[in-house]
Amino acid sequence: MTFSICVHESYEDEAGDEQRRFGVAVTTRLAGVGTLCPFVNEYGAVATQSLVNVSLGERGVEYLADGLAVEDALEALLNADDGRETRQLHGVDADGTFAFSGDECGDHYGDREGDGYTVAGNLLTGPEVLDAVTETYEASDRDEPLPERLVDALAAGHDEGGDKREELVVQSAALRVVDTAHPDPATAPYQHDLRVDASETPIADLRETYELAVQSHETAMELYEDAYEDDAMDAAEGVE
Repeated sequence: MTFSICVHESYEDEAGDEQRRFGVAVTTRLAGVGTLCPFVNEYGAVATQSLVNVSLGERGVEYLADGLAVEDALEALLNADDGRETRQLHGVDADGTFAFSGDECGDHYGDREGDGYTVAGNLLTGPEVLDAVTETYEASDRDEPLPERLVDALAAGHDEGGDKREELVVQSAALRVVDTAHPDPATAPYQHDLRVDASETPIADLRETYELAVQSHETAMELYEDAYEDDAMDAAEGVE
């Protein structure tokens, strides 16, 4: 796989309640990265890449939901993985970060950890790719939507060279965000789980998909918000 970013942010909603959001964004010069790399729930975000072991991501977020700290959860999974040195695994929870790059990952490879985020990549044109992703996220305006800022971070890394395998023209990109302000998947914003599975311009396509998803969600809520609210009330009252 190529490069990805995992993020945790805390914020206050309009009612003054404390909320959390977790997100992952990733791109690579292969198809379908959204099925392999990004994993997220209301307890944390994990990305698995290089020689991918999907179970590291699946079990990683399960362990976070069980209450394990991200560094304990992901290190335990790696310790039980015979292919550890071929993996990249990184992630965040509400309190910490973890990033690992095995010695057998494809050059250039590396990772970064910061306040509430991790970045990792392999088979890159150079370290400037990771620097660009990191710096773009750090400079982003927290008042802007996280999915939009994740796309910006991917775009910055791509513009610095990204994946060095130029002979592979088919690429993909994906983002996933879980926000505790939207616990019901039925009413969560559509733009929080997006994929471009096969394209020669994955970042541009992901941005366009995001913009269309925002428009779609806004229109649907304008037309059907009462129905969603009534359905939520019925579920809460046990009405079938």
